[in-house]
Amino acid sequence: MPEVNHIKKLRNEKSLSINAIVKRTGFSWETVKKYADEDQLPSEVIPKKRGMMYEEKWGEIVSDWLLEDYALKKKLRRNNKIIFQQLKELGFPGSYRTVCNFIAEWREKLMEDGETFKEEYDRLTHPPAEAQIDFGVTEAIQDGKVKDIHCLIMSMPYSNGGFTVPLPGENQQCFLEGLKLLFSQLGRVPRKLRIDNLPAAVVRARGKHGETVFTEGFLKFASHYGFEPQACNSRKGNEKGHVENKVGYVRYNFFTPSPVIRDLDHLEEMLIQKSKEDHERKHYKKGEPIKDLIEEEKKYCLALPENDYPVFSKQTVSANKYGEVLIDSEPIHIPTSYHYSQLYVITYWDSYKVISPNGEVLGEGPRPYMNKTRELPWASILRMWKRKPRSVSHSRYFNYLPGRITSYLSIESPELQKERIEWLMGLIVTYSMNEIDERFYELLPTKDYPSSEFGSHPYEVNWNMYDSLRPTELASEGKANIHE
Repeated sequence: MPEVNHIKKLRNEKSLSINAIVKRTGFSWETVKKYADEDQLPSEVIPKKRGMMYEEKWGEIVSDWLLEDYALKKKLRRNNKIIFQQLKELGFPGSYRTVCNFIAEWREKLMEDGETFKEEYDRLTHPPAEAQIDFGVTEAIQDGKVKDIHCLIMSMPYSNGGFTVPLPGENQQCFLEGLKLLFSQLGRVPRKLRIDNLPAAVVRARGKHGETVFTEGFLKFASHYGFEPQACNSRKGNEKGHVENKVGYVRYNFFTPSPVIRDLDHLEEMLIQKSKEDHERKHYKKGEPIKDLIEEEKKYCLALPENDYPVFSKQTVSANKYGEVLIDSEPIHIPTSYHYSQLYVITYWDSYKVISPNGEVLGEGPRPYMNKTRELPWASILRMWKRKPRSVSHSRYFNYLPGRITSYLSIESPELQKERIEWLMGLIVTYSMNEIDERFYELLPTKDYPSSEFGSHPYEVNWNMYDSLRPTELASEGKANIHE
């Protein structure tokens, strides 16, 4: 630019001719003429790819082949080598590396993970007081058995806060009761709630037939609390990506390994405490503690309503000839129910009531799924422990054993520990682990264990110690005389 400005100055201010400027600067006549008399305006230059793959037909041929192949199963698609060989048959003059570079660039531009076409997503912005809701299924250990837990998770994208409630199912009563508990944990109600197309809340998803149709029960609940429900488009998980990530975060940080619980109330207390501890960490982008951001976000939320919203479902049923009523697709015996042609069943998220037409409560109890559990695979676990007895006390399953069996296996001798594992392996075929624990002394092997440096059998009773505490005959006679 200094030379260009010098040329313009000589031409415009000194009024020199082109030839005079050429003599002074030593530049060619064409260069001086260009910069002295012509305007140098910037222009939009779009760089074009150069090379035979872009300037000739070869790139278009390869693109067509790749598009054709992605309609087929992966094992039927052509690889780079075959594509290069077919190009050579058409007279392609380039190298194999040229073809590979073009294919790699094409996939990077158009394909996601090399398998599916990329879809352009809008970056969603999240103002305060907006929340996302989703279910995540995980496991807990209750009474030595596995219990499936349906965790309803609410995430706050603005503050990155998360709240979790454990539930036994994903029906409408569980969903609405879970929302009540989540709002209670937050202490406020979000203004907008983005949900997936859950059957508990959505009758028909948004599509060619129109907008999303919510269930009447969910709309009444939303009207009572004042929030605006927002449903995602079908198969668009990115629209609630924050809660999708939060579900995985809760699963791997709160439920690994599976916690031992007494009941759902106990698990809820544990999750509340874990959430409070998690809110102590700093926001990944804003650098402030999450708990402080939650307090700031609560200022934009709605207050909790004064009256609690009752969550229940009422339906009319009839008892069969055995006096059984179907509740959650399971027959439950209700005494005297066969006397009535019509009954009313009121179901809550965790219990039910069967009421006669006269208003009499004929039966009530927990819903069938409340007690639904499944056994741990103790047979395979015991086989693994038998191969490596020293790993028993360090196993993730060791804490799930009942009390008596835990003490029975807590010994230092690998040989004796292996024998006891084999004894359990023989019983687990017939009994559950809880039954073995309850009938432990009855099922305990009667053979005497040889005394060794590890001691005798820990449950063998030394009756001589008890005999020494028995009163002697002389003492008994003395006591008799005193009474006389």
